[in-house]
Amino acid sequence: MINNKKIVVVLPAYNAEKTLVNTLNEVPFDIVDDIILVDDYSSDKTIEVAESYGLKNVFRHNSNLGYGANQKTCYHKAIELNADIVIMLHPDYQYTPKLIHSMSYIIANDIYPVVLGSRILGKGALKGGMPLYKYFFNRFLTFSQNLIINQKLSEYHSGYRAFSIEVLKKINFDINSNDFVFDNQMLAQIFMDGYEIGEITCPTKYFKEASSINLKRSIVYGIGCMLVSFEYRLHKWKIIKSKRF
Repeated sequence: MINNKKIVVVLPAYNAEKTLVNTLNEVPFDIVDDIILVDDYSSDKTIEVAESYGLKNVFRHNSNLGYGANQKTCYHKAIELNADIVIMLHPDYQYTPKLIHSMSYIIANDIYPVVLGSRILGKGALKGGMPLYKYFFNRFLTFSQNLIINQKLSEYHSGYRAFSIEVLKKINFDINSNDFVFDNQMLAQIFMDGYEIGEITCPTKYFKEASSINLKRSIVYGIGCMLVSFEYRLHKWKIIKSKRF
């Protein structure tokens, strides 16, 4: 605990058998109170590995519902456990759990209610092996989204996120997509409700077992992100217009 805050780590898992233990071995259990793993109908032994490690809060979808749907289950379970701070961490060992201390401290001390682990601050992305096309795709999307929604995030696409429970209870994440664009929709909701988002530099690793979407799905995801940004801008414009008249 930090400042008597209950910290819960949620792991949206899919075929994470080969990377789960490495991820869990770096979790700082000196401050983490609970871990929730939700398996989105993996075809490997993710569940068995999680249970053999000793995780108590392990859940499995009866079919493959998607990355966004997995997170929805994770957050509802964390709310049920009365978490104060929720850390969403991919169990594919792409992001180091060693940053949980720092991310939790920022939220527990009311600096920011949401913290992202950014691969773009510093040189973590390319140094960690992010493919060049993904890097430039990330930079283009982020630049465009910042212009459209008038923010200054270094990236909108990190899978390493920390939330105060207040934020998770306030935004209606259940209405979001069950696919990858869920992450962007959550950020739009957070900004729309007036919350600020902090970022910290996060080293990252790209290797065979680390989860990644292919080029075709990346394009679909990118289009979805831009649509989310335009929808946000339009909604903001309507709010401003209504206040003027």
